[in-house]
Amino acid sequence: MGVIEETDVEQVTLALLDAANDRDPVVQEQVRKSILTLGNQQPDKVLSMCQDYLLKHPKLVVGHRVVVLQTIELVVKSRIDDISYPKIKSVIQLASDEMTKSKEVVPEWQQAASNILVAVGNKYINDIMEEILGKFQPGVLPHFFVIQTLANLSDSNVYGMVPFLSAIMGTMLPMLGMTKQDNMKWVFSSALCRFSESILEYLANLDKAPDPTVRKDTFSSEIYSAYDILFNSWIQSRESKLRLTVAEALGSMSHLMAHDKLEEQLPKLLPTILGLYKKNSEHYIISKSLYQVLEASVNMGSRVLETQIDGLLVALHQQICSPMDFNNPPTVKNHNEVLRCFTILANTFTDRLMVFVLQRLENSNERNRMGSLAVLRHLINSSTSIMETKRLLILASIRQPLADHSNKVKKRVVQVISAMAHHGYLELEGGDLLVRFIIQHCALPDTYHRPPDPEEVTNEALRSMCDNTLHLFTTTVGRLTDVLWPMLLCYLTPNQYANATTPLCKSLILLANKKQTAQEPNFIIDFNAQGSFLYRCIGVILQQCYNKELVRKQLQEMLIGTRHNDAIERTGVAMGIGLCASSHLDGTLEKLEEFGKSDAFRKASGIFGLLKDKNDVDVEKMKSTLILCYGYVALHAPEDKLLTRIDSDILHNISKNFNTKVKQSVLFIECFCTFQHIESWLSSGQDHERERAVKTTAELLQFYLDNLSVKNLVTFHNLAALVGRLAPRCTDPNPEVRRAAIDCVYRLMYIQLRYEGFSLDYKDDSVEGLLDVREKLSNPDHSVLYKTCSELTKIISKRLPQQQLSTLLFMLYDGLVDSQSNCSRASSVILNTLLKNRGAGLQDLVPEMLEVLHSRLQVIGEEQVKVAIGQSILILATQHLQTVVNTLVAYPLPYDSWSCEMWIALGADSTLALQIMEMMIEKLNVMVPFVDKKESMLRPGLTKVTTSQPLAMTCALREMMLNGQSAEAVAHLFPKLFSALLVRLGSSVGVQLPKDLNNICVSLCCVLRVAVEALRILLGRAQLDAVVKPLDQDGAWDKMKDPQQHTTGVTLLSRAMAKHAGPRLPAIVESLCPSLCNIYECQRITVTAFFSELLNHHVVTELMILDMLMNNMMERITDTCGTVRMLAVRGLGNIAVGSPEKVNKYAKELLAAMSSGMEEKDDPGKLITLEAMSGMSKILLYLDQKNVHLLVENDEIRCASIMLLGNLSKFGSGEPVFKDQIHNVLVSLLLHLSDPNPQVVKACKYAMRICAPVIGSEQISAMFQKHLLEEKGLHYGEFINDLTKYLVWSKSFLYYKNMRLVMLLQDPDPLVRVKAAEAMGHFH
Repeated sequence: MGVIEETDVEQVTLALLDAANDRDPVVQEQVRKSILTLGNQQPDKVLSMCQDYLLKHPKLVVGHRVVVLQTIELVVKSRIDDISYPKIKSVIQLASDEMTKSKEVVPEWQQAASNILVAVGNKYINDIMEEILGKFQPGVLPHFFVIQTLANLSDSNVYGMVPFLSAIMGTMLPMLGMTKQDNMKWVFSSALCRFSESILEYLANLDKAPDPTVRKDTFSSEIYSAYDILFNSWIQSRESKLRLTVAEALGSMSHLMAHDKLEEQLPKLLPTILGLYKKNSEHYIISKSLYQVLEASVNMGSRVLETQIDGLLVALHQQICSPMDFNNPPTVKNHNEVLRCFTILANTFTDRLMVFVLQRLENSNERNRMGSLAVLRHLINSSTSIMETKRLLILASIRQPLADHSNKVKKRVVQVISAMAHHGYLELEGGDLLVRFIIQHCALPDTYHRPPDPEEVTNEALRSMCDNTLHLFTTTVGRLTDVLWPMLLCYLTPNQYANATTPLCKSLILLANKKQTAQEPNFIIDFNAQGSFLYRCIGVILQQCYNKELVRKQLQEMLIGTRHNDAIERTGVAMGIGLCASSHLDGTLEKLEEFGKSDAFRKASGIFGLLKDKNDVDVEKMKSTLILCYGYVALHAPEDKLLTRIDSDILHNISKNFNTKVKQSVLFIECFCTFQHIESWLSSGQDHERERAVKTTAELLQFYLDNLSVKNLVTFHNLAALVGRLAPRCTDPNPEVRRAAIDCVYRLMYIQLRYEGFSLDYKDDSVEGLLDVREKLSNPDHSVLYKTCSELTKIISKRLPQQQLSTLLFMLYDGLVDSQSNCSRASSVILNTLLKNRGAGLQDLVPEMLEVLHSRLQVIGEEQVKVAIGQSILILATQHLQTVVNTLVAYPLPYDSWSCEMWIALGADSTLALQIMEMMIEKLNVMVPFVDKKESMLRPGLTKVTTSQPLAMTCALREMMLNGQSAEAVAHLFPKLFSALLVRLGSSVGVQLPKDLNNICVSLCCVLRVAVEALRILLGRAQLDAVVKPLDQDGAWDKMKDPQQHTTGVTLLSRAMAKHAGPRLPAIVESLCPSLCNIYECQRITVTAFFSELLNHHVVTELMILDMLMNNMMERITDTCGTVRMLAVRGLGNIAVGSPEKVNKYAKELLAAMSSGMEEKDDPGKLITLEAMSGMSKILLYLDQKNVHLLVENDEIRCASIMLLGNLSKFGSGEPVFKDQIHNVLVSLLLHLSDPNPQVVKACKYAMRICAPVIGSEQISAMFQKHLLEEKGLHYGEFINDLTKYLVWSKSFLYYKNMRLVMLLQDPDPLVRVKAAEAMGHFH
């Protein structure tokens, strides 16, 4: 593009400047770019034109002005080096004037001007400071944007600004104490933060700084003085934005404070910062500030910090456990800042931090564990040298999360394992468990039911993550090569890793190629030592083989070719044959039976003979192999086929080869299979069948215990399942069953002890206590049975491993529907005792347990068991309140009767009910009550549709309050509950259910109905029957549910509360006040209607809440909603009825409000006008003489009153009373025709023209219509003379005229008195 001529530049630039305020932002942006293009060629010329444009158009709209200023900034930034110095000076002057022209803060305009100064300040800092400091004088609060500009300059030009900062802060400090407005406090705090950051950057780069002699202590005194005000005063502000900015400033300032001062302040500063987490929903700034304070403290070697470490760790852990929302960047930033805090603490308090984190890792709460794992991963990656000595401790502690059921937790575990792999953890003892964890999850099945939670980690996602992690181990972590090779080969054959075959093979190929290329000696694997592996491989292959003859042949070779003396190989062949049986059960059993009868026990041959020892095979070892094979066949065989073959083909053949050396291999299989046969008889309806089943089980367990030999510590996996089936029988109606059931539990406990490594003759005191329990069970008394049952549970709880607790609980849930009511009650007693003692670690299972309880409620007829289920829910809620509430709230609406029972149960504990209600009140106050949706493409407009959670919580509160035990909680929270439900009532007006609920029992779940019912139940539970009775009589509840009569219903409610519940009103009013500023009109309408009626009653004066109500009503006069304005006017008028003695106190405000109401333009039905007229008539009855002058002095009131008179004549022109009133006021109107306020004169002209027909004189009427036109001038003297001639002929007027003029001679306004005297002269 060529150089444009100067005149062309002017024309084009001017045209562009005119177009700069285009409605389309795209056009605006293009205009800016085009002017920048011109400015790049002729910067001085374009800048001059922009300046002239602003000066010639002083009344430009703000948006247009902003675009021009932004364009100047762009040109300055682009060509700062090419702009002449005089032009720079004029630009500085222009920007400074534009920035401070308006004393009010107009952010967009003033920010644009400020940005120009910052852009210029990057080169001409001295000139900028000369201009800015001229508007930053001691003792005078500067303009908001003067401070903002100084802050931004310190950001953009550190080396230029820092030399000025000492003087700036010296001038600023006295201003801090003068500052009262929050916005000024905010900008000062923000500036101090930026100043501190600039100083720190300057000090960190002294080698580049213009003055390398600057030191931190240069600023310490000023910084501490500012700190004193910010910390002791401003951080207590109610304004959240200000609190956060102050906190941010304190964090930056802490680095510049003198060490002794910071040390002195830490015990107060740290708890204050931590306390901000509870007061603010935005946490990133708080965590950032906390990190800076911690860093400053650690850097100076603080001793006080150690006393704060416990509180710090707890608070930081709570933060790290808060979920991150990647669509909400501040939550991600907060997460990272909190991790930085842990890092800084790890450098000084390594041991305490590690103990804290690893202890928290033991907590099975999902969120808790995820947070702990995040910290652990971060520390492994960021603090390598510090963590070096902790590696074995971490390896031991990570085992617990490996067993977690949550995929979210597993995802974090995988991330931790990946970090550990890169830092040498997996080569240590125990590292193989972590590799196995990754491979296990490479084999995860698909998620068939998609989780409703979008943040849930699906099996597919976790599997893909583990696939990638294994690949990374193989390709990028070189040190793991010898760990993974040949370990990964061992995972190819077990069935549970079948789905992981593809990633395993990919990794093995990569490892093999790497080994082969490097010619490493361990590339060659000696499979003679890997016989077990080969047999398992063969088993997997035979699973997929459909040639039965080939399968038989290979089984034969495997059995004959095994080195039976080698325990590993013997196990390998048994596993391989077991795997084969999963597809070929019949053929495998036939081959095993054939092998058992053959002479192979004496002679062995075949292709696998190469792997045998040359010594004679021990026949006993061969029998062990055969029995082991049967065991693995039973393990892998299809369940539907196994039961028909277990006796005849498996146990029968085992028994033939059974001897004391091999019995342990089959003992459990035999016992377990037998129990499966008799299990169904345990709950038979026939006494003799139950007795035989339980006694047989007792004998079976005794047999197992007598023959049990445990060499290594292992887990008795079936303990919980067996106890869950047998323990409820301890209260069976049949005493023989009871005693036998105790014997079963007694023997199960000792079997568990044997598995734990205790000797055969060991006696446990708690288990021996079961013998005493057994004796007590002879007593059939119910109370004795249940007490005994509780003792039994304590013993079970003590011995049961934590990982089996969930199994036992779910078995007991089945027991709740036992055919014997005694046993179902026992199940509930055991269940609740276990939950009390050990339920705290079951958070992940809570939703599932609640769902089971919900389903059991539907089939349980026994009332006592239902009550016990309620107790179960209460216990779970005591331990996992948030999870229980979240789960129950999410149940489908409308709640079925069983869901309602669960909520009612939660009302039984007053402490718990209090917590739940507080939680729900808090959420109801912040949740979106409805959304606007387009109902149909064919119908215009939007429909309000309720959101599910607030509706569900309202339903929940309703049900909880039905429980009489909730009365204490209701009494404590009554003001908050009443306020929340009243606001919820307002939120429900005209709101519909979602389409998926519209056809489901609408009458039960109508949005308004639920809120009304909850409110009515609340009043009843709070023992306010005196309030409920008149509401019932007046049909108030139905009115509240009717959108057309809603405010009438709320008015009746307010009236009843004022008359019968006065003492409760102050707290209610205080709770309701914030809702008047809500964005939802419906809520403001409801609350305003409630307040409006309260002002009708003297009780508000007695309770000293009149001022609060009046202030709120005055604020609502300007509400955007007409109905709210109407109700506010009504409320202000009601003061004359409720508290007439206070009318004169508020006379000025009341009269102004009524006049505003009477002049209301946006009032289609004239409802506001009518309320204002009604209110004015009430107020005037009580107005003192000293306040009457307000009617005269206030031009607005005079205008409104006169206009009102004219409008009223439209309604009352035929009434004698109205005619009398017109005669009374006519003189006043005539006098006001000469009022100094032109608006009053116009109002008089209008009123007199409208009222003229009422006077009764055609001549006067015609005269008014001709001369009293609003926009036409009036010669007052001539008009009065002409009018007098007509009036003197009207006898009816003489009386009114004389009386009125005499009264006006007493008027406080001298002008009125003069005009009255003048008029009397005309008339007489």
